[in-house]
Amino acid sequence: MLLTEVREMTPADWPTVEKIYAQGIDDGEATFEVATPTWQAFDGGKLPGLRFVALDAGGVVMGWVAASAVSSRPAYRGVVEHSVYIDRSARGQGVGRLLLDALISAAENSGVWTIQSSIFPENAASVRLHEAAGFRVVGRRKRIAQSGAGPHAGSWRDTLLIERRSSTVQSD
Repeated sequence: MLLTEVREMTPADWPTVEKIYAQGIDDGEATFEVATPTWQAFDGGKLPGLRFVALDAGGVVMGWVAASAVSSRPAYRGVVEHSVYIDRSARGQGVGRLLLDALISAAENSGVWTIQSSIFPENAASVRLHEAAGFRVVGRRKRIAQSGAGPHAGSWRDTLLIERRSSTVQSD
């Protein structure tokens, strides 16, 4: 698979973005969510300018990344939480790193000093991807919630809290 482009996500990308999101839900290693949101809910919860898709040579979306504000309080204006999902057929081929690099660059250009997320400890590929992109594990939340879908449905799960602090954007 040859990637040709990482660009900002548009509403027209939603059907494929939603399909990839659903794969993550079904696999049970990416989210506590049990169903994908509507485009309106997704769009309303993600920050403009901080959502990207990676396209293959045929223009097909192979993965996406998006960030949302962690709080409406002014003190947290430079802190976002992100999600990154890769199509099953494109995993392990560098798509996630390209998307994270695009997000990091755009976030820093918009004044974000901390990007954070939570990852299931069993999702070793995601942990490695994030560490390679400069994220660090800052804590483990034990039995934080029950999975609602996938192979772990009904099981209490731990998550790793990860963050990446910008070396160029200084918090006030």
